[in-house]
Amino acid sequence: MAKTSLKWLALLSAVTIGAASMARAQDSGALLDVLVKKGMLSDQEAEDVRADLGRDFAATPWAVAGGKSTTRLSVGGRMHLQYAHLNTDIADTGADPVATSNFLVRRMYLTFKAGLGPDWGAQLTYDFASQSYDDAIVQWKPNSDLNIDMGLRKVNVAFEERYTFGDIRAIERSPVTRYFVENKEAGAGNDRKLGAGSYRTGVHADGKFASNLVWSAAITNPQRQDSWTSASTASTAATNNVAFFATFGTVGKFQNGIAYDIGVGGSLQPDQGGFNTATIGKGNDLELYSFHALLSNEKFMFMTEFLMANVERGVNATTDATPTGFFIQPSYYISDKLEAVLRYSYLDSDGRGVTLADGLRSAPSGGTMDKLTEYYVGANYYLKGQDLKFQLGLVYGKT
Repeated sequence: MAKTSLKWLALLSAVTIGAASMARAQDSGALLDVLVKKGMLSDQEAEDVRADLGRDFAATPWAVAGGKSTTRLSVGGRMHLQYAHLNTDIADTGADPVATSNFLVRRMYLTFKAGLGPDWGAQLTYDFASQSYDDAIVQWKPNSDLNIDMGLRKVNVAFEERYTFGDIRAIERSPVTRYFVENKEAGAGNDRKLGAGSYRTGVHADGKFASNLVWSAAITNPQRQDSWTSASTASTAATNNVAFFATFGTVGKFQNGIAYDIGVGGSLQPDQGGFNTATIGKGNDLELYSFHALLSNEKFMFMTEFLMANVERGVNATTDATPTGFFIQPSYYISDKLEAVLRYSYLDSDGRGVTLADGLRSAPSGGTMDKLTEYYVGANYYLKGQDLKFQLGLVYGKT
């Protein structure tokens, strides 16, 4: 069997610029970054604090509320600029796919947040790079232990997909995450990907049972928002249903000061199975299961996740598929500004098929195979913490 490999010499690969939404948020953000590095806060706890600060901050003089009940208003943004250089090689045949060498605007977010009194708010985030919404929610937070979002956002199943927003340690998310959660489009040659997570329109709830027990649940439209059809279109046989998501986990710190975030998740997505987009809505269901663990202190972070799906008729009209995959990703601060990152990812599509393009950003197809392996070595240089960073990475991928 021919083997396709990809060497990704990702030169100067990613620059992320976070625009502070409020003048006072710059000082708060720097303090939160220090607390995360010292292991006093987890990354997720820091993000929750940032969200609370945004809700509690009074409107700035230049901001004008659009409604009488608007009490707070903020604007923020984020850019991710990237250069990718990829060499390819197909063993046995010599018919190499075309190499890649290009600059791209990977992400360009603009975010608006509004507060409607102490308990209600709204958030709208648009990505000009992909011409799609990242968030469009009305939020109700009656207390610190319960948050309910109504609208479009990412579900919590598949931890890396939601957790790493604005704080991604590798240049791109793992190929395993991409294969399980990214969209499937008819005619785009990526029917193999599952579209089983990420952006969903519905009702999302996040909360705590106790100080260290967390949960989430969601009831949404069955299809991913930027999937093969829009979440705003009229229902069809493929979309006339709802999907269910739930996670449960524990967060806290060990006695040695290491912070932890460990959890499991699952979802049931009726009529979203089948072996291509033409078979969606034909009565074949899709199930997704996840397990993740995150350990960190001021010097290092270790993230791992295992994903598994049960796709009815996922291979052909008579055969189901059970794709599985996992990644492990340690990172370590060599100095206050320089961080080293490693990652190993492995995906087994169980006969459904996978290409290099399914898992590795900007890669050519390389032909449909059954398994994908990725090795990543990278370094991050933080000029202004997470607000301005420079990433360099080398990827070796093989199907």
